Amino acid sequence: MSNLIKNELIKIFKKKTIYITMVIIFLLLIFMNCMFKYANSGSEYNYYLYNEAYIESLRGELERLNPDKPSDVTTYINLLSEIQLSEMMQQYKDAEWKLAIINERIAPYITERNTYQYGAEKNEAQVESINQEINALLAKLEENDWKYFATADLEQANQQLETLNQQKEQIEDTAVLHNIETEIKTAETEKEIAQYRLDKNIPYGSDYLNRAISKLETANKNLANYDNLDKELEYEEQLEYNSYLEDQAESRYILDTGIDINKTDSLKGILQHFYSQFGIFLIVVIVMIAGTIVSEEFNKGTIKLLLVKPYTRNKILLAKFITTLIMIAFVIVVTIIMQMLIGGILFGFDSLADPVVTYNFNTNTIQEMNIFANLGIQTLMQLPMIILLATLAFAVSTIFSNSTLAITISLLGYMSASIINQLTIAYKLQFMKYFVTMNWDLSIYANGALPNMEGMSMTMSIIICAVYFLIMMIPTFIVFKKRNIKNI
Repeated sequence: MSNLIKNELIKIFKKKTIYITMVIIFLLLIFMNCMFKYANSGSEYNYYLYNEAYIESLRGELERLNPDKPSDVTTYINLLSEIQLSEMMQQYKDAEWKLAIINERIAPYITERNTYQYGAEKNEAQVESINQEINALLAKLEENDWKYFATADLEQANQQLETLNQQKEQIEDTAVLHNIETEIKTAETEKEIAQYRLDKNIPYGSDYLNRAISKLETANKNLANYDNLDKELEYEEQLEYNSYLEDQAESRYILDTGIDINKTDSLKGILQHFYSQFGIFLIVVIVMIAGTIVSEEFNKGTIKLLLVKPYTRNKILLAKFITTLIMIAFVIVVTIIMQMLIGGILFGFDSLADPVVTYNFNTNTIQEMNIFANLGIQTLMQLPMIILLATLAFAVSTIFSNSTLAITISLLGYMSASIINQLTIAYKLQFMKYFVTMNWDLSIYANGALPNMEGMSMTMSIIICAVYFLIMMIPTFIVFKKRNIKNI
């Protein structure tokens, strides 16, 4: 058997196509890594909002409107507000935290002011009052004191908490009490965020720390809403609840440590999502090998030379399949090494020291691991899919002696899997949870996460994958054993 496998490996490595394919993959890896490195990842505020050409186009539209005409007034107010906001942001574009304050706090005042100035219910006193509010905020911007806003948020949250807790003690109505508790959790979130800004020195903006703050705020508020429901959560609600728990824990980790665990333009970040980004490359090479390893023998007539050797047909076919499995490991390892070299040159190797951070649903805690342990787990989770696709190509190649058909069917199966799974989940097709594509990616169970559909489990998925594997392999061996080769 070992000699058979050795001979099969020699045959594969004598083919020019394997080297050409790996060179193409190497070039594609270089291209994709360059895209990751040089793609525009600037501030979310650095776009048309303070582009003079855009502002001029708005002014042109504004000139065609009449604020005294009822049909134009709403559009006029919206356009004027956007122009004034854009001009203000253009003035402060060199300080991102100021842009954030303008966009989040001053923008509503601008719209409100224009509504009182040009709307149906004009009110000069309100316009003057709002102008004073805007000027007060702008004065703080001029002082370059972002902590003023965070301190104000913290004081407001503390005052609101004190008021709400006093109200809570005096209320007995359950419905009203639930509303108060929701408001309390919202105020606690605002307090937590303001405290993070002051303690960790996080100015307002759009960097990864502010994205973590935004995600934490959303997660806390949604978890509070779920916690106040007087019913057991349905399965879809439980999935969403778990996703918010994960967002909450990961956001707090980012804010506590200052580590950007979601950074994608680094070697660690790319390796962390290796199979989702480069999986197609692996599948193409593996399917090409599995889809030709048997059929080429028939097409070239060399199968006769192989069958005259003192080995049973089952041993010959098994040796070819084991060779395919060895090549799966080889292609994965080589592709990872190529990515490490390319990524290391472009991004540096320093990020490999950063931990991969994941949320463990079994313990409800954050866990850290090094990137190589994470990559190993990723590989184990993806192996059922890779092996089953290789087996499909191997089976079709053996049964029909057609390499093109084997490769095409396998690649179509891979590319259509995500569509099938999405439709299955969207329409809640329970019978489809026994279909192979719903089960061959074991990463859905990682860290105790709930699967996409109720009733699924890792044990069930492994059994289903094994059943599909046997369904493909048993006919393959039967057909190969009975194949008449006299006319080949």
